[in-house]
Amino acid sequence: MRTVAVDQLARLERAMVTGRCWTAAEFRDHLSGHPLVGHLVRRLVWLAEREDGTAVSFRVAEDGTFADAADEIVTVADTAGIRAAHPLHLGDEVKAWSEVFADYEIMQPFEQLARPVLALTEGERETGRLSRFEGLWVPVGDLLGLVRRGWERGAPMDAGIENEFSHTGTGCGVVIDLDPGISVGDPEDQIFRRVRLVSTRDLDPVAVSEVLADLARVTARTEEATR
Repeated sequence: MRTVAVDQLARLERAMVTGRCWTAAEFRDHLSGHPLVGHLVRRLVWLAEREDGTAVSFRVAEDGTFADAADEIVTVADTAGIRAAHPLHLGDEVKAWSEVFADYEIMQPFEQLARPVLALTEGERETGRLSRFEGLWVPVGDLLGLVRRGWERGAPMDAGIENEFSHTGTGCGVVIDLDPGISVGDPEDQIFRRVRLVSTRDLDPVAVSEVLADLARVTARTEEATR
């Protein structure tokens, strides 16, 4: 059961980030009504998307009903698409939901309401350079930990050294030039010499926020290195 719970946590967090949708029937059968997954589902905020393009946020109460941030019952049509809410889409509702979860002493299974929401600056959109992260020293262990979040190591170059690290996911592709590069035999801490967007077109705000949060997290403990 513990293994299943860990797997489902990763699955639900990934679904939130990628915008995975379920039909109302699938949500009730495989998520909110599931004997093992149901207790995780009740600790998250969800969005039900209507046919007119609007959406309503809700949580699953102990009795299985859906309730909004004011504890009013939410009726979800069978045709609605349901997905885990990213705080970027909740906007001002994040505060109200945070108060609800605090009042009910509901502990979230992963960072959702408290998740950082970040955006590109105008300069970053124009140049495609994430210069706020350039010149920073990063512990190699923290960097390699990003592989679990969809980042990829570059192919080894001369002498078996990996000079790049990248995020190739849809919505926000990023390439990092590393110094001195990751040596297969003796990895050492790295400096982000150059951090650039693969493209400044078709950017997904959620994907952008997640990538920027990843970069902010691994550079949080570092100082600016000598350029």
